[in-house]
Amino acid sequence: MDAVLIAGPTASGKSSLAMRIARESNAMIVNSDAMQVYDALRILTARPSHKDMEDIDHRLYGHVPASRAYSVGDWYRDVEKLLEEPDIGRRTMVFVGGTGLYFRALMGGLSRMPEIPQTIRQYWRDTLAKRGVEHLHARLAERDPETAAQLSVRDRQRIVRALEVFDASGRSIRSFQGEAGQPLIEPNNARRILVMPDRTILHDRIEVRFKRMIAEGAIDEVRRLLAMNLRPDLPAMKAIGVREIAAFIDGSTRKERAIELASIATRQYAKRQMTWFRNQLGTDWDVRS
Repeated sequence: MDAVLIAGPTASGKSSLAMRIARESNAMIVNSDAMQVYDALRILTARPSHKDMEDIDHRLYGHVPASRAYSVGDWYRDVEKLLEEPDIGRRTMVFVGGTGLYFRALMGGLSRMPEIPQTIRQYWRDTLAKRGVEHLHARLAERDPETAAQLSVRDRQRIVRALEVFDASGRSIRSFQGEAGQPLIEPNNARRILVMPDRTILHDRIEVRFKRMIAEGAIDEVRRLLAMNLRPDLPAMKAIGVREIAAFIDGSTRKERAIELASIATRQYAKRQMTWFRNQLGTDWDVRS
């Protein structure tokens, strides 16, 4: 199987590049962005348009309910299933997105974490909301003291994850992390492209794009999301633009200010992405501006 990997920060133009390559080689595009998996967030996450998805085979876009927390392990397993499809080996696959951990799992494998039942997941999230992170850290120290000692008491996400794993398996999360994973793509056989535009150009694109999102219906998209009454800690509720537009909807800020704040948050996110890619992907990627 031929593979092309395209990574880059938000609004960098990587999706356009992926579609151009896909059209040239009759390839399939596979989403490698953690927010574009959610069904309720087409506009705010800049998912490909319906027309693009009709013309080119796109996979793993908008297939996850906003009510669910989707992890890198979930994505890894979904890609595994995709690779098991008949005749998949004859097709070029273009993996494109801005989630660095997805690319790391794709090329380096992922430790086999246990499946977490929804009841266990919900219990620890409810406990976090009711008792606070200090209480959870103390609970983890009782069950898995070595892991607790390695985690800051402020690291909510990793503390909850460690408790979930221990509850579901009776084993420390460290025991799973120590097991070697199986790469899904052989790095040396994949064409790897890192799209890194000039920061000034990127900032301009971000502002223009968010204004276009508003024009295309992002406010109504957020209204529909808020109407679902989801827990605020779910990833979909933390998508950039949701909080800012929600503030406009409830009358606590003006539309222009919401656009400004969302653009600022997007620029900050893009900066973090670019730093991660520079430090984590290595020097063997074809860097483009």
